[in-house]
Amino acid sequence: MSTVKASLKPRKSAVQARSAATVEALHEATLQVLTQQGLVRCTTTRVAERAGMSVGSLYQYYPNRDALLAAILEKHLVRVADSVKLACSGLQGASVAEMAGGLVKALLTAKLREQAVSKALYAIAAERGGPELVARINLRMVGAIAAMLATASDAHFDDPGLVAAISLSAIVGPVRTLLEGNAAPAFEAALEQQTTLMLRAYLQAHQPPTPRKTHA
Repeated sequence: MSTVKASLKPRKSAVQARSAATVEALHEATLQVLTQQGLVRCTTTRVAERAGMSVGSLYQYYPNRDALLAAILEKHLVRVADSVKLACSGLQGASVAEMAGGLVKALLTAKLREQAVSKALYAIAAERGGPELVARINLRMVGAIAAMLATASDAHFDDPGLVAAISLSAIVGPVRTLLEGNAAPAFEAALEQQTTLMLRAYLQAHQPPTPRKTHA
């Protein structure tokens, strides 16, 4: 059973191409209003106006503003998870150093490609079904990372799921600092390099020790 409250669910699915285009227009308009005018001024009236439609048309798809915000939050999180899953799939069988670099790059690119959007959505994620969505999406990413780690060419993980969960947290933590506006410019500039170094060291700690050479 879904954990998302009924009041946050869309009224109907975008089945037909015209409906899908309408929903996409609403999502884009919501992001524009949210990032340019802030949450307080992000009303269904302003979103409908920006999308070039009536408020009545908006309500055919979403019962209220929170349902619309929940939808764009979920879309963003799913896109991030899909990017991570694709990267992990391409890194199967690689070394842990390659895995660390590829995973960090994929997650940071997905999270920070549109930083203004990510910041705005992060600010509303504590409500509108956000915690449930984040938990569900994180499980998907942990599963993809664990599957990748299990194929590492130079390391063995007794509990890939645990290592995957810690790895994801190690990347998300610095990203959260950035999105909360608590990072200096130098922090952002060095984020990918330093996070990769940290994750690489953690994963390489699981490499089997090199056997000592014995002398005859």
